[in-house]
Amino acid sequence: MTDINSYLKKHTEALVKDVGIEAACQVTGKSKATLGRYYSEHAEHRDRFMPVDAVARLEEISSYPHVTSALAELKNITLSYDERRPNAPNTGGVNADVIALSQRFAMLMGEYQVAMEDGIITMNEAKRLLRETSMLQTVLIDMKLHLEEESV
Repeated sequence: MTDINSYLKKHTEALVKDVGIEAACQVTGKSKATLGRYYSEHAEHRDRFMPVDAVARLEEISSYPHVTSALAELKNITLSYDERRPNAPNTGGVNADVIALSQRFAMLMGEYQVAMEDGIITMNEAKRLLRETSMLQTVLIDMKLHLEEESV
């Protein structure tokens, strides 16, 4: 278990350093000392970890989701990192998501039709299908988030 603790603490430290200690203090509302304890390897702090909400706030402004990535690696989960950061929030809500979903599905079906014309899906065709499937998944996740937002 101590290996996991050390691994998570190293990634927590990388997250704080990525954002910068001053910015991390502002975003989380924690002091420098408190943040330092979250990644300290000293015995008195070995069971102390950064709260999940603080990790989420820091990862929102970091260049990479250090802690989330570490947690995924510990469970042998592969994450797909999406660098999209729109300048303005999507105000279209669920209706815009439904339109985007049908457009993405049409793109996927178009790629599938082209791939199956000769009855064989080549490596390049498979990559294009995978890319379209991932984009379709992204739209579904956005739609899920909008639905959850509206149901609160």
